[in-house]
Amino acid sequence: MKFLDIVRSAIQNSFRNKLRTGLTVIAIFIGAFTLTITSGIGTGVTAYINGQVSAIGAADVLTITKASDATATASDGPAAYDPSKSTTVSLGNGSRPGSTIQALTAADLAKIKATAGILSVDPAVRVSPDYVEYADNGKFELTVSQTGTITTADLAAGAQLDNSSSSDQLLLPTTYLKNLGYANAQAAVGTPVSIGITDYTGSQQTVTATVVGVQNETLLGSGAALNRSLVAHLHTVAITGEPAGVSAGYATAVAHFDASATKAEISTIKADLSAQGYSSQTVADTIGAFETVINVIIGVLNAFAVIALIAAGFGIVNTLLMSVQERTREIGLMKAMGMNGGRVYALFSMEAVFIGFLGSALGVVAAIGVGSLISNLLANGIFSALPGLQVVQFAPASIAIIVGVVMLIAFLAGTLPARAAARQNPIDALRYE
Repeated sequence: MKFLDIVRSAIQNSFRNKLRTGLTVIAIFIGAFTLTITSGIGTGVTAYINGQVSAIGAADVLTITKASDATATASDGPAAYDPSKSTTVSLGNGSRPGSTIQALTAADLAKIKATAGILSVDPAVRVSPDYVEYADNGKFELTVSQTGTITTADLAAGAQLDNSSSSDQLLLPTTYLKNLGYANAQAAVGTPVSIGITDYTGSQQTVTATVVGVQNETLLGSGAALNRSLVAHLHTVAITGEPAGVSAGYATAVAHFDASATKAEISTIKADLSAQGYSSQTVADTIGAFETVINVIIGVLNAFAVIALIAAGFGIVNTLLMSVQERTREIGLMKAMGMNGGRVYALFSMEAVFIGFLGSALGVVAAIGVGSLISNLLANGIFSALPGLQVVQFAPASIAIIVGVVMLIAFLAGTLPARAAARQNPIDALRYE
């Protein structure tokens, strides 16, 4: 019996008992369907996060903060007061209370810049404007994205910020357009807006800036992005009236290193900064944190799918063992006519593989159809504010791997019945009643 004859016979034999085979295929279908959906969710969400987070600056940027002190335990009591570490910076403004963190001072910036491998360092100045207004259409609260100066925005209209320009520029989120009085994103490009900010003495002042573009909502934040000139201008206004001698403090700093640096060199830089009391993070670190959470969730979901496939594997064992028992005399006849044990083993193994392929193929096709429908509904519904987000995406390589894994499980499950069939004694098998 040739290989094609074995395949043809295996397919025909699989449908001898349609009910039993159908139930086994359904069990495999459930496992393959679940695996395909969870794989699609992982692919879709990871692709979106990578696209959004990788928009931050470049691979040659480190975001640096003061490391938290952990020098004392609960049993030791509080650590001794250190005046050099007492400076903090508030994330609030004026009457808006905010949390406080250990600040980076001018001395800290100098130490960071002197670290081997660091080319330059700039403090990240945080500003908290009171409002934004366009053409007397009313004043609205303005939230500022803290990554605006190092972010490549996903534009709906206009151009990116020019951080080398001396003119004050900003990017408005699409969600601001209606309230500010713009007909559409393109209508906002090139228009001047007024930004109100309270100075150190409590007086409110106004700064005029130009809208150079409109950006879509992203995971990086829903606030407006400001170029360096506008941030510096607003910061200057905010500290107007500040008493002489007040030391400046910064929540974070952005350090640049050689873009061609290897992972080992970057790790060395981060280790040197850590030894000096600073925490540092690259874009890759940020992506890794998101992906870790996603992978844990997807892993748990995949575990349930694997359980379903294991249960289906026992279904295949049961189906083929019963088939071997029912076809004992047939096996004896095949052997009596010269079919060796290897061919018999191949025949029953092929039946198992075919059942696995049928169940996985149906499960994958159903998952792609349902997943694509759900993804489109979500993209046009609750996730419409996040353009480009497809919750479920299917990678051809992942689909092929899922089908292959299911067929492998089916083959392994069919090993025991196939061996039992291959070891049948033809004389005893022909006498079987």
